[in-house]
Amino acid sequence: MGTSHARHAALAITVTVIGAVLAPVSPAFAAQPPQVDLRADVNRDGRVDVGGTTDTSGEDTWSPARGAVFLPNIDDDTKRCAVKGPGGKPLPDAKLAACNDAADTTVNGSADAADLARVRSLPMANLPATATGALTVVAGAKNTRIYVKRSTGWAWVTAKTRLSAAELRAGVEFGVESTDVIRDNARWGGRSVIRLTVTSGGKSTSDEVTLRVAPLLTHHHLQNAQQLLVTQVPGKDEYARRQQAFVKGLAAEVKAAGINKPLATFDKYGDVWAQDFVEPGYVSMTGPGGGRQVIRVMLRSAQADREAGRELFEKLRGNGVGVVQVSGVRDSEEWTLNSMGNLETIPPYAHDDRSFPAGRIIMGERKDNGSKPAQVMRTLLKSQGFQDPLFLDTSWLHVGHVDEFVQFLPADTPRGWKIGIADPEAGLRLLREAQQAGHGRTRMFSVPGSKDLPAPKETIDQALASKWLVADNTMAAKRIAANLDVLKRETGVTDAEVVRVPALYTRGTGDEERGDRMPRLSRMGAGEIPDAVREHGQQKELARQGDRAAPPGTVMTSAYVPGAVNGILLGRDRYLAPRQWGPVVGGKDIFTSAVTDSYTRAGMKVSYIDDWHTYHVGMGEVHCGTNTLRDASAAWWKP
Repeated sequence: MGTSHARHAALAITVTVIGAVLAPVSPAFAAQPPQVDLRADVNRDGRVDVGGTTDTSGEDTWSPARGAVFLPNIDDDTKRCAVKGPGGKPLPDAKLAACNDAADTTVNGSADAADLARVRSLPMANLPATATGALTVVAGAKNTRIYVKRSTGWAWVTAKTRLSAAELRAGVEFGVESTDVIRDNARWGGRSVIRLTVTSGGKSTSDEVTLRVAPLLTHHHLQNAQQLLVTQVPGKDEYARRQQAFVKGLAAEVKAAGINKPLATFDKYGDVWAQDFVEPGYVSMTGPGGGRQVIRVMLRSAQADREAGRELFEKLRGNGVGVVQVSGVRDSEEWTLNSMGNLETIPPYAHDDRSFPAGRIIMGERKDNGSKPAQVMRTLLKSQGFQDPLFLDTSWLHVGHVDEFVQFLPADTPRGWKIGIADPEAGLRLLREAQQAGHGRTRMFSVPGSKDLPAPKETIDQALASKWLVADNTMAAKRIAANLDVLKRETGVTDAEVVRVPALYTRGTGDEERGDRMPRLSRMGAGEIPDAVREHGQQKELARQGDRAAPPGTVMTSAYVPGAVNGILLGRDRYLAPRQWGPVVGGKDIFTSAVTDSYTRAGMKVSYIDDWHTYHVGMGEVHCGTNTLRDASAAWWKP
């Protein structure tokens, strides 16, 4: 305190108080300048300690556990951001993304003020009346903005801002915001240093504090579900009616799980894959009183031509909700891997010498041809510094998303969670046992059909005699085991902490081997699209294959029986799975019984919802067609 400190932060915000010598300086001041003491919420308790010393230790450094935090103020608290231009013409994506509370130099009401991190100067007694102040941002002006609190309200700090001696004597309160999230830590790592310098009579003294912008984090399954998102398809044709029935059933399941907020529905662009065009996240700091000041951040998928992402700005952005989109995706980067169904989050863990108190992201990559999610998105996620993405091999999946085979479930264990993993070997075992018991002629699927959406006729015998089914699932089991080994190595999870859920996969989309199967509405855009769906323009919104072809001999599969792990965790002990529609033996669906048993042994109460005609035939399930906003009140820096 009291002297300038050496600083090594990449960016600095400097608050300089310059004395204009308008009167003779007192000998006392000339000999001993008054001490400058700048404080921030270093211990993250929600207040700036100006009466004690709890916020002084470590004020010049920053670590995940200690140091002042400020928010990227990217919500729209007063809903002032336009979504249409002159004549009602939709705004381009870039202009949609350019507007938020940090895009102007005004504090837009009390809600916006709450998003400002506070920095205070201690009162400077005996400051000569001749001292005045000038506030200057000398570095980091692109990313950081400061306001000063005055009797007339919050005022933006510019090069012309002056602080009076009276203000400095009383102590000054500043508000700090970032104009954006961290996108590339090679360009900006999120740190800012604020300096207050007092000059009078030709002598100066200063003090500094370091802040770091809150990381953009994705949700994990130990955070309680608060609201579900889903697309609502209009119309009266059969597909629309089935999809509307799905939404109605989902609302009932959400209510039964104790989630009070009604469904938030997307209804403008007809993209039924609500999981894929957005990943809900959040930024937070401690607010007054010790509670979390949270801005939800809807992270739009890195798919510029996926129009459904526009509805995040048009409908969801508002008070406490912002949207982030990336730009600069290369044409060579595979489109489907950029869907957010290919981004899930391991719950918090520590293993070996690494700790992830906010959880860790997993994403799929195609190791067979080197395809990965967009570099710009990977850079953004890694640059947050907290959830360093871990990549799993999804080469064996046609769509290629991690949500097709792995999930994370809360558990009463020291770790607090288990891995839920699809088990194709268990799926094959169910069919073989039914066949050996004399039920080979039982229909493989019990789903009812209709004139426009016929039911498959395949039997258990035909399925097991298929040229591909056994081979595909033997391959899938090996690929899943290899991915599980990666997760176990990285997290320390043991076999006892793995929940194995029966599953089956298959190549093809109504191929000649199973020509009577339902044609698929593909998340990839492959295969025939049912007329009832084509009317809603779905194919325009669905994933397409990237420019890189898979190597010869590569087998890519999708769920044959609706993928049970591709469901929704509605509560710590409540799980919503896609209805299995498996073979019915002795009055019971053998897959439903086996899936229920797996989740029940893991402490879950399982319910089912029919997604066969709405999502399953499109290479997706309940999880793919929905999204979840979760509680973000826990401190992300605490284990």
